[in-house]
Amino acid sequence: MSQLQQEIDGILAREIPVVDPYEPKDPAGLLRMVFLMPFGHAYSLMCNGPMSLRDLINRSADVPAVAERAIQYECLIRDGNQLTTPNGVPYRSIESPLPVNQADVIGISVVNSGDLHSVLRLLDLAGIPRRTADRVPGVHPLVVGGNSGLADPEPLADYLDAVALGEAEQSLPELLRIVHAHRTDLGATPLHELIARLPGLYVPSMYECDFLPGGGVSAIRPARLTVPDRVDAQYLTVDDLHSAHFCYPVTDGTAAGLHPVLGCLHSCGFCNLGVPAFRQAPLDMLTDYVDRLEAHKVRKIIISAPTFTQYKNRRELLEHIRAYAERAAAEGEKVTTIIGSIRADEISADYLEAVTELGDFGHLFTELNLGKARGIITIAPEWAAPDLVALYGKTQKRERVDKAIDLCRESEHVNTVMLYFIVGAPGERPADRYAIADYAHDVRQRLGHPDGTVIVKLHQFMPKPGTLSQRLRMADPDLAQEYGDQIAARLRELVGDEEYKQHYRVEQFGASRMHLEVVCSRGDRRMGHVLEDLYDAGTDLSAITKDQLGAALEKRGLDYDRHLRHMDEPVLPWHTVNHVNPAAEREFAAALAEREARA
Repeated sequence: MSQLQQEIDGILAREIPVVDPYEPKDPAGLLRMVFLMPFGHAYSLMCNGPMSLRDLINRSADVPAVAERAIQYECLIRDGNQLTTPNGVPYRSIESPLPVNQADVIGISVVNSGDLHSVLRLLDLAGIPRRTADRVPGVHPLVVGGNSGLADPEPLADYLDAVALGEAEQSLPELLRIVHAHRTDLGATPLHELIARLPGLYVPSMYECDFLPGGGVSAIRPARLTVPDRVDAQYLTVDDLHSAHFCYPVTDGTAAGLHPVLGCLHSCGFCNLGVPAFRQAPLDMLTDYVDRLEAHKVRKIIISAPTFTQYKNRRELLEHIRAYAERAAAEGEKVTTIIGSIRADEISADYLEAVTELGDFGHLFTELNLGKARGIITIAPEWAAPDLVALYGKTQKRERVDKAIDLCRESEHVNTVMLYFIVGAPGERPADRYAIADYAHDVRQRLGHPDGTVIVKLHQFMPKPGTLSQRLRMADPDLAQEYGDQIAARLRELVGDEEYKQHYRVEQFGASRMHLEVVCSRGDRRMGHVLEDLYDAGTDLSAITKDQLGAALEKRGLDYDRHLRHMDEPVLPWHTVNHVNPAAEREFAAALAEREARA
């Protein structure tokens, strides 16, 4: 038995379906779709986009396909940027011994734009030609991408046959129906053109670009009259989404999670959480799911929602989890509840009481391995300067954060506060960055616990396609790293070396990842060729420098610094999927520039 087969057998032995059972389909005559995930088994179960779509396809009798998963197995061998299977056995899915490259459709979810190169690795691992132009319909799988890492889909335009925008519960089944029908009735219309007519699906090969020197486009237009000028993301009602969209459909017996809310009630200028309509899962769906976790003795529950405090039934849900925790404790077992970041302006005494009554609770990123932490609350002020907070549309004013910290002090159950801040944003001044250190110091003083800890998590400002900030300039990531060092030095100076070491941490993402995000989050379709060049050259993309990236860009006629600038041209690379109001963008940029000028 191969190593790969042994690992898959172990995976299947420990997996537990949590959602309602369904009758397995007879795969004869149906399409085979495989979701490729660049993660190990435990984390792949938390990828609820592909996991819920897999569940939907397999339980829907009217969708002519079966769906499988292929993950980054532990036994895979890394050689530079590439992954291979041990002893050259075919890369296969968890559910089928057939090679992945024999699938009809491949699904790839990209969470972060700085990780677009993982698509090349997965396609190579599966033995599938990377570029759309090199794949033969009916011989090679159709490759479909999705998720927030493709907010600007253009860098992978030559590699993905289609990109699902928004929620794919309707667009993906329709795509599968068209592909299935096209297998037996080729007709006069090419497959890609048929798919491009479906709402919510962007088919890059059906659009032509006029490129600008150094980066960007002067025009992008449909290649056929039947192809739409623009593609809208699909966001569905709660009734249109099945339960696996809100609750992890499979667990490995150790952890499982749920999504009580989708979207956000607020619309901040730098964030895309507020783009879809805000929706809430039915309480009985979530409490029934918790009951199923209890029946399977799953002791870790992840509430994966950055806006959980907006859930109208949060108290009832937390009480239901607490009752489970109490029953488990009576049996000598501990239930841990992990909650995503929350808004300081939505923290109440009632919420903290409900959370702390859970017993063992913490923040989603508990891999921080904090010693002696009773509980972790994460708050995202984003900026220390009040007027900068207001300009970017945040509602978390300082007095609201102070009130939240006062509640944490009174609860006596929270001794660690993680603060998220953004650095390098337009409108920001040096004094604003130093104020972050003062802010962190004030929070610990207000928290009042002798063993209190404050973690400052710094994020470089990255304009996100689809938001008011999408055209704004950004700082060079190497400079943003210096900003982080300055903030840490200022905080150490404020509190002294010993107190800093015991009670504070300043963390930020590495510059290499940020350099890739700079060019991948707003690049045109030439950017994918740059990634392919670097990938083939064996460049370590987790440690790439600006000089390495700049040299690779130059070979393709692109300029790194051009991607940092304010993008004031009328047509953006992601023009086909862009629906942001240009007048609102100009007004937003002008207000930030005016503030910055008042130095």
